[in-house]
Amino acid sequence: MTARPPAHRGEDRATRRPLRTALLIGATTAVAALTAMFVIPDANAAASTLGAAAAQSGRYFGTAIAAGKLGDSAYTTIAAREFNMVTPENEMKIDATEPQRGQFSFGNADQIYNWATQRGMKVRGHTLAWHSQQPGWMQSLSGSTLRQAMIDHINGVMAHYKGKLAYWDVVNEAFNEDGSRRQSNLQGTGNDWIEVAFRTARAADPSVKLCYNDYNIENWSYAKTQGVYNMIRDFKSRGVPIDCVGLQTHFTGGSSLPGNFQTTLSSFAALGVDVALTEVDVTNASTSQYAGLTQACMNVSRCVGITVWGVRDSDSWRSSESPLLFNGSGQAKAAYSSVLNALNAAGPGPSPSASSSSPAPSTSSSPSASPTPSTGGASKIVGSQSGRCIDVPNSSHNNGTRVQLYDCHGLTNQQWTYTASRQLQVYGSMCLDAAGSGNGSAVQIYSCNGQTNQQWNVNSNGTITGVQSGRCIDVWSTANGAQVQIYDCSGQANQQFRLAAL
Repeated sequence: MTARPPAHRGEDRATRRPLRTALLIGATTAVAALTAMFVIPDANAAASTLGAAAAQSGRYFGTAIAAGKLGDSAYTTIAAREFNMVTPENEMKIDATEPQRGQFSFGNADQIYNWATQRGMKVRGHTLAWHSQQPGWMQSLSGSTLRQAMIDHINGVMAHYKGKLAYWDVVNEAFNEDGSRRQSNLQGTGNDWIEVAFRTARAADPSVKLCYNDYNIENWSYAKTQGVYNMIRDFKSRGVPIDCVGLQTHFTGGSSLPGNFQTTLSSFAALGVDVALTEVDVTNASTSQYAGLTQACMNVSRCVGITVWGVRDSDSWRSSESPLLFNGSGQAKAAYSSVLNALNAAGPGPSPSASSSSPAPSTSSSPSASPTPSTGGASKIVGSQSGRCIDVPNSSHNNGTRVQLYDCHGLTNQQWTYTASRQLQVYGSMCLDAAGSGNGSAVQIYSCNGQTNQQWNVNSNGTITGVQSGRCIDVWSTANGAQVQIYDCSGQANQQFRLAAL
């Protein structure tokens, strides 16, 4: 990947930039019976706002809010109508909340918190430990004194908001473009400073989701992405408390949506953390890029939500690039419709009661792999309960298209070849792919890449399990259009599938 231009990097973003910061079921009686159990996306009852559309799949769609603009009725009307999550732009940062050491100030932050919660919105805290926007007194510290000041700041701010916030960006922008640690004053206190920040935050508030947030980590092949990924993998392996990764998703200043963005999201999620797009803006509000980033999030079950960095173009830190979903006059752009459509079409996301890590599937129900089925000839994948086939909707060849159950007809979008490398190929070059490894992760098609999320065991007990996750291919119903996911193997009929001759 080409490194982003300097204008996209975090060092120069000061005050103006609040920085980086269930099924289609035909029978009415069946719908009534399931309503209490599932959120059911229904194209005939599509939501008309971003927040409501996202909520249908258990996600949020948020915006950054500035306290100084809460008096602007045009601004607040759009924000209150469209969004269900709020991130304060600058008001919860270090210089705003602790202008003098030991003296905390929450007036502006509380103003945003109260405005949001009075309207039923949730709030994301941003940010507790960062090399930028430090008050002068903190900038003058170093070593153990600075380390203690960081700990005290985290404790002081989190105590004020304990039990009140949905997420906290605990650490922001701690990596260089080459994947190494940024040489900040906080890094100078010792390489364990990020771990200490997260452990301090967990002790201060056991209920809030703790996140690492950064920019230029959207491209899976980029060194910075890999640096952050390796840190999260290390933290999860050692029990360091971390619940989520925020990808800022600034496709401005010369950067754009990478083709492997969904791979990045699913790879982080496979570590057992939620992912979120936290500060989205796109040069000239490209409809295709906005649709693409939204669809990528919808295709990854642990992608919990999307936040755009501002309400209208005139509120953006990059206003000259017109990067948001509403123009300066508050009119929705074409990109707004593309995002809304993607949100309305989405399947279930993360369960609100899900833990912050993905438990391993129960060994008691783990199937044993059968001898490898004969390879080379095309087959159909038939659900034993439904008698319907796994089908690519509309014969789509697009990466990320989620597969479904449909009446078997033998056309190419239902022809699957099980290969010697345990891939299930369709159209010759696309593979059945798990968008994540957690319960509820979408099963989709994607260009074959040889990774374990595209490898499947066809088992002697009539199940098909993902090599990466160990979970079973699963459907919620027997109806045409029922979406396919992976879930803990339970031995139920909705997880019974077989390869059958065409």
